[in-house]
Amino acid sequence: MDVETGEPGILLHTFDRDPGDSQGFIWTKSQEDSEALIFHLNHADLGAYFAAMSPLLDEFRLELSGAVYGDAVAALRATRTPTCYPSLLGCVQDLTP
Repeated sequence: MDVETGEPGILLHTFDRDPGDSQGFIWTKSQEDSEALIFHLNHADLGAYFAAMSPLLDEFRLELSGAVYGDAVAALRATRTPTCYPSLLGCVQDLTP
């Protein structure tokens, strides 16, 4: 199942090499709204993926940018991993292909 079908509300999904670490990678995701983020955090495949990948990781960080509301805040706090960067100003371009 691809991300587009399996996780509604995903606007951006990339896996990139960290330019400062030849063995590091950065996974970037952008969700449409808080509901999409909650769906992602509760997705069964995500838990299975991290259970399999965790022994291979030296470090795991979850960094959040933007506004997150209500139940999404509680869901993020439950992961015990996030660093939040609240938006102060800026814009998002239309990323529609």
